[in-house]
Amino acid sequence: MLKENIKAKKEDSKENKKIVEEVIKDFQARAQARRSFDTIWQLNMNYLMGNQYCDVGYGGNVEETDRQFFWQEREVFNHIAPIFDIRFAKLSKIKQQVNVLPATNDERDKQAAKISNKILKSVENKLGIPAKVNQAIKWSEVCGTSFYKVNWNPSAGQLVGMDEDGHEIRGGEIDITVCSPFEIYPDSSTCETIEDCQSIIHARAYTTSQIKDMYGIEVEPENINTFSLDSVTAGMAGLGFNGRATKLIESSRSDSALVIEKYIRPNKDYPEGRLIIVAGRRVVYDDVLPYFCGEDGRRDLPFVKQVSIEQPACFWGASVIERVIPVQRAYNAVKNRKHEFINRLSLGVLSVEDGSVDLDNLEDEGLCPGKVLVYRQGSNEPKYLQTQTLPSDFNEEEKRLGEEFYKIGGVNETLSTEYISTNLSGTALELLIGQDEIRLNSTIESIKSSYKEVSKRVLRLYKQYALFPRIARIAGDNGQIELFYFNSNDISSDDVEIDTQNDFSQSLTQRREMVFALLNAGVLSDENGKISNRMKYKILEMLGMGVWENAQDINELHVKKADNENLKIIQGQEVKVSEIDDHNLHLNEHIAFMLGIDFEKAKEKDETIEDKFLNHIRQHKKEEKKEIKEGI
Repeated sequence: MLKENIKAKKEDSKENKKIVEEVIKDFQARAQARRSFDTIWQLNMNYLMGNQYCDVGYGGNVEETDRQFFWQEREVFNHIAPIFDIRFAKLSKIKQQVNVLPATNDERDKQAAKISNKILKSVENKLGIPAKVNQAIKWSEVCGTSFYKVNWNPSAGQLVGMDEDGHEIRGGEIDITVCSPFEIYPDSSTCETIEDCQSIIHARAYTTSQIKDMYGIEVEPENINTFSLDSVTAGMAGLGFNGRATKLIESSRSDSALVIEKYIRPNKDYPEGRLIIVAGRRVVYDDVLPYFCGEDGRRDLPFVKQVSIEQPACFWGASVIERVIPVQRAYNAVKNRKHEFINRLSLGVLSVEDGSVDLDNLEDEGLCPGKVLVYRQGSNEPKYLQTQTLPSDFNEEEKRLGEEFYKIGGVNETLSTEYISTNLSGTALELLIGQDEIRLNSTIESIKSSYKEVSKRVLRLYKQYALFPRIARIAGDNGQIELFYFNSNDISSDDVEIDTQNDFSQSLTQRREMVFALLNAGVLSDENGKISNRMKYKILEMLGMGVWENAQDINELHVKKADNENLKIIQGQEVKVSEIDDHNLHLNEHIAFMLGIDFEKAKEKDETIEDKFLNHIRQHKKEEKKEIKEGI
């Protein structure tokens, strides 16, 4: 959080009280304006979990609906959950690889782009970015919108020292949080993007102990209304269906307080923007926006939005669940009425003359096999009313609604084994798969753009805060751990491109066939018709077989060895040329380093650096000529 930047505020200050009142009043107004969307999200979550006998009441709240008759069937036939599972499974299989482009063709910028790629890969492994992306996809698929909050946590990162009181001083680290739409309050819901918003409020309930750890202050606990999941017995809740049902309920927390963060974009009144943090009705921060995370190093809001389906002239995205709810209601009604009709056919409806039999006994036991039925002498004996057979309209309507589920949901039920083997050709099957890709394309593009923006903000924050050398590590080829140092000077570009691989659009079998076709065509071979070690590794990776050998590309190892030699020479260490060195590769790396800015900076501090590098290069040339002469 912003613990190191938080300024002490006097609790009895009139100015602070005025700020608190203004922020809380603004928050309440935004919450009221967003109330209709809150109701939609709550309804979506209830239907996804199976609590499907609820609707929006006159007060704008989600209310349970009662059955009309005691005998009415109220089972839930949840088709929304499998549609959600299919969409999430397809979207979560998208593997996004980030590639940072160099700012110029200068060798220094090329090296900086490589370091930036390593930084992003390190952050991805360290913070578990794939899990956060999946979490954001879940929120956007249920509610239509999710958010990433990219900020700087000064309490994390590597230990750099101790203060006078014996507390640890950390170097800080990137903090990426996935926020649900329930936590975000824009200044207007008609703004389509975050860039269109002049301010955004992020409100969330924390326990008083968490607030003390974050801001170093003690606040009075409040009664905070939050949403949680609860499993209740349907009969006890009066919901009308059998067994137990999971539902979204509103609960109260008494050990927490509300933390309101109001981010104001730079404007005429606040040229550097403004951030106000109110925790438990106390101002803990009121200053400029702390993060230079915007374009061209400008201060900006730390949020990135992701939507499932974009809506014109609306800040909030739409969810497929909203569109499927009417079909789900109709489907439940048809299935339950059908079962009621079948119950009448199987159990029958008795016609009994008034006073002829013991009605209480007949209602309790019915006409079970072997039952002795006693009826009053002279009266008509009880008999079953004639019922018609089940109308075909029930089955036809059930089938139509089942097909409508998947048309609206954007997934195909027709891709079943039985249907494919009897009705679909290979071309038709590919067309159906292509339709699925088209239906999901807008959602995929939103995931790509949000991931790209998050990567940019990560680099910008490191550019701002990584003032001293930081150590990071990534998992290299064959699981080898690679350590590298960087600081803000090593980041010269935030031009990020996304290389997206849609695994659901191309199966493993299709990829293998494509690789074998390229091999047969000779595309993957060099000018001598041979396949290099690096290409062998890539081919195995594309075939989905992993790495079968522990041997790395020898050229890559030589390059890494040359880079390490550059660092050792700068540090004043003596580096000798080895007989196993690939002198050509080493010469290229050493010369490229001498043409860069790092060498110039090191030369300003130590004039002998150039002579050390030149002597080392001469040794490589000498050994290279020797090997050529000996015919090695």
